[in-house]
Amino acid sequence: MMGGEKAAPGVTIREVAKAAGVSTATVSRVLNADPRVSPDTARRVRECVAELGYKMNQVARSLKTRATRTIGVVAPRLASDFFMLLAESMDRELSAYGYGLFVCSSRESVSEEEQRLQLMAERLVDAVVMIPATDRGTHYRPFIGRGTPFVLVDRLVSDLEADAVLVDNAGGARDATRALIADGYRRIGFLGGSLEVSTARERYEGFTEAMAEAGLAVEEDFVRFGSLHVESGYLSMAEMLARPGAPEAYFIVNADTHVGATNYLMTEGWASRGRIVFASFDEMPYSPLLQFCRWSVSQPIDELGARTARLALDRIGGTVPPEPEIIRLGTKLIRHDVRPRTLRSDGFD
Repeated sequence: MMGGEKAAPGVTIREVAKAAGVSTATVSRVLNADPRVSPDTARRVRECVAELGYKMNQVARSLKTRATRTIGVVAPRLASDFFMLLAESMDRELSAYGYGLFVCSSRESVSEEEQRLQLMAERLVDAVVMIPATDRGTHYRPFIGRGTPFVLVDRLVSDLEADAVLVDNAGGARDATRALIADGYRRIGFLGGSLEVSTARERYEGFTEAMAEAGLAVEEDFVRFGSLHVESGYLSMAEMLARPGAPEAYFIVNADTHVGATNYLMTEGWASRGRIVFASFDEMPYSPLLQFCRWSVSQPIDELGARTARLALDRIGGTVPPEPEIIRLGTKLIRHDVRPRTLRSDGFD
């Protein structure tokens, strides 16, 4: 039996070959998409496979070819809407080429990343897509040394050169902060994430650049670097609004932090006061429901996932130069309807 194939009950590869009038080797080549088989022969074999209900044994095939047509994805958290939308877009692209995803979480831990990569190696995935938990990447080297294609998405690491598909984080944050400034706000707080995460660091850089070009001060009392989680947004918002003279406008680093900050305001009755305005990274389906959001930065999540999937497939196929490729996609600023207000020159109602 060729190529590790095994038929459904009662159907063998020999029966398929006999029905199609070809050898078992030819059937195996067709099932493995070998381009050397003529189109007419390949079509005849596929018709016989469908009519007889023949199925390949993918496990046996993988052991023989060392290829599983599976891409491993390691995300910091599976509870994040952004990461799941990203995985969905990758899966949609990969399925068109007969590949599937094996998704797991690193729980934002370097040691967990190492364990997940070992699991990927044991599962014989054909490539790995990594959303790094931190700025460190030297622990990826042993896995990459196996020769398995490795692509970073959404985040970079500072100590490793690898393929990466990213967005213009600094540019998106800069545009959102400029929009708040154009609305008349002169004091703008910042709810961010750990600067060990490249997206959080780049978004803070974009925020500070926009403030500097407008000649505005970044007030350290109203800057927070949290965990990029809902709880962090809640606590950061509470801490800043507890201080005297807190700003009314804030840039928020991501969707989860945005939800947390909104939750605090709603819980504490700020909805009736109508004084707080947000500009936030991540336009999500629920963004219009977040009452304090005036501006949101939309990432091209579908394109981000599709480009990542295609880069991984290109690496598997060996169709791109060996040098690491960095792809950075643009963002779009979205305005949301908020209650009109009249601003004084200092940015307050």
